[in-house]
Amino acid sequence: MRHRLLISARSILFGWATLLVVTNLVEHPLLFWTEPLLGASWFPTAELVLECVGLVATGWIIGRWNRLDAFRVTLVFAVMLAIRDFGLVPSINLRWLFQLLRDVFGSLRYLDSLVTAAVTHAVLFGSLFAGARLSRPGQTKPVSLVG
Repeated sequence: MRHRLLISARSILFGWATLLVVTNLVEHPLLFWTEPLLGASWFPTAELVLECVGLVATGWIIGRWNRLDAFRVTLVFAVMLAIRDFGLVPSINLRWLFQLLRDVFGSLRYLDSLVTAAVTHAVLFGSLFAGARLSRPGQTKPVSLVG
């Protein structure tokens, strides 16, 4: 039991390190260099895509370093990320999501924003779990486009 706990803690630590490195050494410089090319309208989309890529890499690292309980450890990491992300993934903001949910009950004009925020969060957390799933050896099979 103690051994599994240490492996899980190591996986989470490597996950945070991966997210820190990917965010600061890849995502931010890439966004800074491509911002003039993309323009203001495409910047949020590019930021979301790079955040998804960073979360896939983070999930892959977590899953690779903990093959026994990859899903559970990824879930613990996701909860930690939802509580406090240290500014590494600015699109994850559960307080804002719950505020929108509360505001929808007051006025339906917030419904579009709530749906957008909920889908964004689902895609981001889904990217994290997809990365953990991809880290499992022998689980991926080639996809055939022809039936």
